[in-house]
Amino acid sequence: MTTAVQTTATRRVTITTQRKTALAAGALYLLTFVSIPTLALYGSAHNPNFIVGPGPDTGIFFGGILEVIVALASFGTAVALYPVLKRQNEGVALGFVGSRVLEAGTIFAGVACLVSLVSLRQAGAGPDALVTGHALVAMYDQTFLLGQSFLPAVNALLLGSLLYQSRLVPRALPLLGLIGAPLLVAGDIAVLFGLLDRTATPVLLLALPIALWEFSLGVWLVVKGFNVSASVLASPKTATQELVSAE
Repeated sequence: MTTAVQTTATRRVTITTQRKTALAAGALYLLTFVSIPTLALYGSAHNPNFIVGPGPDTGIFFGGILEVIVALASFGTAVALYPVLKRQNEGVALGFVGSRVLEAGTIFAGVACLVSLVSLRQAGAGPDALVTGHALVAMYDQTFLLGQSFLPAVNALLLGSLLYQSRLVPRALPLLGLIGAPLLVAGDIAVLFGLLDRTATPVLLLALPIALWEFSLGVWLVVKGFNVSASVLASPKTATQELVSAE
């Protein structure tokens, strides 16, 4: 009887802990969508004469702040999920953390490029800095393509496979990410070789499944949490106690 009571108490503590983990991870996933306005906020930076032209710089600084928040939230999702995901496959879980770190690093690098562009403008660099300004914008575009387009596809493959195998969430969710990953990579290749602009409608449509995957995952984790019947949520201690109780 005592062993059974201890087992029940352990289960309740485990479920409560995993619910908090799911809530944190889901909230961080939803937080990564705050960068959506940056496409409009960075519009002026793509003006070929931005460095010598008039106009405020506030939008670019605000967009940079949003992207920094996204970088930190992206890393936070991996940190929050790792203790659970490693029970399914520690190597793949570490790969997911590493991919998120790379994603955050490229976002910071892109923000640094645009902040440097604004600094040149405010310093009155003049026409002599136009080439440098174009180079900084091009560097931002390439780091965006790598960090906020290609790496999310890698993340979807790693996290999607872990969630699909572990059944921590309904399999339809990770399946959406696994299908969307190659579509997103196809769009990246088209942009990389100059076949399409990164804001072209076909590219945005190819990126839509990954966006839906991350948003729906965030909502599910916040509202529903993990599937408590998933085998990876049963700790070794709990499993041992259940065995002793059965005997």
